[in-house]
Order: sequence, then structure tokens, then C-alpha cells
Amino acid sequence: MTNGSTLPRRLLGRELRKAREKANVSVEYARAELSVSKQTFWRMENGLAIKINPLFVKRLCEIYGVPDGQAQVLLSLTEEMKAKGWWHTFDGAFPPTFGLFVGMEAAADHVVSYQTTFMPGLLQTDDYRRAMFWAEFPNTSAKDVETTVAIAAKRRTRLVGNVHSLTLDAFIDESVLRRPTGSAAVMADQLRHIAEFSRLPNVSVRVLPTSAGTYKGLLVGSFVLLEFPQHPTAYLTEPPIVYIEGHAGDLYLEQPEEVAAYREVCTDIKRLALDEAESRNLILRITEEFNT
Repeated sequence: MTNGSTLPRRLLGRELRKAREKANVSVEYARAELSVSKQTFWRMENGLAIKINPLFVKRLCEIYGVPDGQAQVLLSLTEEMKAKGWWHTFDGAFPPTFGLFVGMEAAADHVVSYQTTFMPGLLQTDDYRRAMFWAEFPNTSAKDVETTVAIAAKRRTRLVGNVHSLTLDAFIDESVLRRPTGSAAVMADQLRHIAEFSRLPNVSVRVLPTSAGTYKGLLVGSFVLLEFPQHPTAYLTEPPIVYIEGHAGDLYLEQPEEVAAYREVCTDIKRLALDEAESRNLILRITEEFNT
């Protein structure tokens, strides 16, 4: 695996939790065996940023009665966790919850982004990103703003180049295209940028037109669905996750019924959205409105 520590850390945490529950071992007993705090054990099982001693994993496998072959797979994940993704260069430049999202996005091979307020993060230009950040954090230093711009630019690289390692399906409400963010020139450039990216073989951009009226997606709000590649060990494949950015904290929904509910919303959105050619034509028409 080459996606840094985020994905193997989540895989390990999930498998350890499943093994503990299957063995009917309490959290208190397991953490006492490791002599770690409740918070540390909780972070370990939930795949959050924490350094995990391989001896801890080995001991937990013994307590849970994990077969030797499976235990070796889990121990190998502790080695994969040592790898650093590109986003670790920017540690401290964004909230921990968003840092988790960037790591998950870097591990995903398919992203569905539905946006009702701002352009999809993977399709934002540098100037649009600056305007967004200044609006949310007007007192932020120029240096910090440029760091966020650099992060956004790095995220975009997975959509271009000789090897398209990420497939993006972007669904954008028409109001997003018409809402000025920055100057008219910034908006015109942003819209041209999206129209250009929509021609890439791995990028689909579809617009929900105003004529669709009030539809279910508007009531649900913006979200991103992340899907991950097949792991060589099938049962370790990361299940899909729905990410919802919030002002008071971000949400990661991964229960099958939660993901299924958002897939239903995706189905309704696809039904109402313009096709790719119609969407690109509308984007270019609105571009001209910002040019006048």
C-alpha cells in the first residue's frame, strides 16, 4: 500500500475491534493488559493518529485468540503505518479531522462529491480557494492561506497526469456556479477550470439545474462519498465512507445503513442532473455572464 498511514491505521483498528468483540473481551480487560489509558485504547480501535507498538498488536491477538495467519496480517499493518503520506508535510496546517479526510481521500480510488454551497475541493482553483479561506478566516496570515492553497493543489494532482489514480464524479447545484466567490474574474476562471477538467476521462461533472426545483439532495446537504481499492487481503478492504464537513466538527459515516442512505440520495441526484455535455454547456454560459 502506498497511501501513507491513514488507511492501514484504520484497517488495523477495525480488525482489532472486531476480534475483541468476537472473543467477548471487554475494553477494560484489553487495555489493562497493555497498560494504556482509555483514550489511547479508544484511538487505537478507531484508527486515529497514534503510534502503535507491534508488541501491543501481538499481545491483543493472543488475548483474542486470533489465528496465526491473521495475526501476521495485522502485524504487517503496523509496518505499513510507518509510511508517510504527502499530507504529513503539512501537519498542523489544518484541523486533525480534515487531516484525516485528506488521508482518506489520498487512499480512495473513487470519489463522489455533491456540493450545494462551494465548488468541489478537488476542482477548486488557487484563487477560488484563497477567496473561500479569506471569507471563513479573514484574520488568517497570508502564509497560512498559501499553505491551504498548496494542499488543495497537491490534492488535484491525482486527477491529472499519465496515470489517473482517482475517479471523480462531481454533482454541483447550479446555485454554486452562480454564487460569486472572489471577483468576477476569479469566478470566470474557476468555471473555465471546471469545464476543462470535466473533459478528463476520469472526471465527470454534472450540474443540478435550478429547474429541478427543490429536491432531496438540497435537504440532505453537501457530502463526499469515498470508495477504496480492493486490498490484497479481501477482508481488509476499507468499506465506503461518507464525509460531511461541519462548522462544529466533521462527520465520518461508515455504517452500511448510513452509506446506503446516501447512495439513495446519489441515485436521485443522478436522475435530476443534466448530462455531462449539457452541464459543460451551462457552465460555459455562466462563465460568459461573469465575463460581461
